[in-house]
Amino acid sequence: MRTERLFVATAVAAALAISAAHAAQPAYPDRPIRLIIGSAPGSGPDIIARLTADHLYGVWNQRVVVDSRPGVAGIISAELALRANADGYTWMMLTSQLFVATSVYPNLKFDLDKDFHSIALIGTVPFVQMVNAKVPAKSIPELIALARKSPGKLRYGSAGAGASEHLSGVLFGRLTGTDLLHVPYKGIAQAIADTLSNEVQVTYAVFPAARPHIESGRLRALGVTTPKRSPALPNVPAIAEVVPGYAMFGWYSLVAPKGTPSAILSKASAEVVKAAKEPAFGERLKTLGIGIVGGGRGELDAFRRNERKRITELVKATGVKIQ
Repeated sequence: MRTERLFVATAVAAALAISAAHAAQPAYPDRPIRLIIGSAPGSGPDIIARLTADHLYGVWNQRVVVDSRPGVAGIISAELALRANADGYTWMMLTSQLFVATSVYPNLKFDLDKDFHSIALIGTVPFVQMVNAKVPAKSIPELIALARKSPGKLRYGSAGAGASEHLSGVLFGRLTGTDLLHVPYKGIAQAIADTLSNEVQVTYAVFPAARPHIESGRLRALGVTTPKRSPALPNVPAIAEVVPGYAMFGWYSLVAPKGTPSAILSKASAEVVKAAKEPAFGERLKTLGIGIVGGGRGELDAFRRNERKRITELVKATGVKIQ
């Protein structure tokens, strides 16, 4: 009996100790979360990041602070995120732009596929091929004809060498036999600004960043890069309708540095997925041309593997290299 009482007492004490330890742990999140993005303010990732941050504040009553660190097609943001503590209070928005960049830039200080844990896949989005309103081309065939007439004279802007917009232009040139001069910028907002002023004549931008300039009439949308037309721009053809085999798309996801506790990743993932599928928030994304996925950690892991294969093959086929 004495042994049994001792065993029970020990078990109760252990249970109380575990309970006390759990009670002592602060609920996550108990302070602001830093969300690093590799794009400039006004870009698609910036717009989506701020919408997500606002929604999560309403759920957690903790700020998600968007930290914009543009440069080198998002590589700077990844290097910065990896220097942070892996405690769940630093996230990074992983996009197609950074995926492309890590397929073309040599001697990186990180392995994108191994150094970041998946949180959630928010959705996908088309890039829009746009021209300055003064450009005489009013359709994709007319742009192709204009480019062939004056090789190297038309300029197109991107968010940086090795960015998705750069690859979009390279693929267009390769499949149409045209030569447009690539002008890299530090972010897509700068590329759009110079397209508006006709410093460059063409640019590719994700729909959230392109939308206000298309609606104002200052930039003319010629095509979308996805294989099919976007519901957000039903009257704008897919480039593939004129250029068979053309396909590019952007996407938005959240990741955290390697070593972030699994329980925190799972909690963050569940909330972001829930947000993406919540009607009011989802409608806000749809108005920005986002095809909502709302995939959790496993779905994003699989998506990243498939994208790595697709982008690697595309980069190899187009011959894009960054010295």
